[in-house]
Amino acid sequence: MGNQLHVRQFRYATDNLGYLVYGDRAGMAIDGGAVSDILDFAAAGKIKIRYVVNTHMHPDHTMGSRSLARHAGAEHIDNASLRSQAQVELDGVDIQVHHTPGHTRDSLVFHWAGYLITGDTLFNGTVGNCFTGDLKAFYESISHLLSFPDETIIYAGHDYVVDAMRFARSIEPENADIGRYLEKYDPRHVFSSLADEKKVNPYLRFNTAELVAVLKKRGLATDTAYQRWNSLMKIG
Repeated sequence: MGNQLHVRQFRYATDNLGYLVYGDRAGMAIDGGAVSDILDFAAAGKIKIRYVVNTHMHPDHTMGSRSLARHAGAEHIDNASLRSQAQVELDGVDIQVHHTPGHTRDSLVFHWAGYLITGDTLFNGTVGNCFTGDLKAFYESISHLLSFPDETIIYAGHDYVVDAMRFARSIEPENADIGRYLEKYDPRHVFSSLADEKKVNPYLRFNTAELVAVLKKRGLATDTAYQRWNSLMKIG
């Protein structure tokens, strides 16, 4: 059996979520705004932080990155380099780096067996704002994430679960899975599976009969998958 990586989630700045991915010997901080908490956790677990990286370059995600790298003696890898090398090796495990433009042009997600850290591309229950204005690129990024196995665990860049489910319920008031999703929600550890997301996240359900019916009722385009995605983004 190969080496196993673990994930520790850190909340900071009200609803931001950062991470330390670590194995037996080494760790990588992702969106490490919770500098003191990450350093304390690493020290307690005798984890050497080797890399500090970001899902994208918005200030609420990069805050603390250079300070964390300096205090940990870690390498801060910029997004352009991450995108170019397409993976980071950590404790014998290759973490794959995928470019997912849409929220920003430089948005990245990090993937290894069973896990996706998605930044502001895909949240638990919703998706990020399309600040680039390029809805086609965002659609392609979300479609790519939909191709991962259903059991993949989603760790996002913010905790917007309650508001996201309020919106989801306004779209599909009869969707019983929304209540079950909220029952599992714990603000101390925010995550979901891709299968969970496909049941409740409107922005992943644009090909379902239920969402197509909603869009048609509102007089929005539904002929192609991209039209359905575009129509749903207009509602949101």
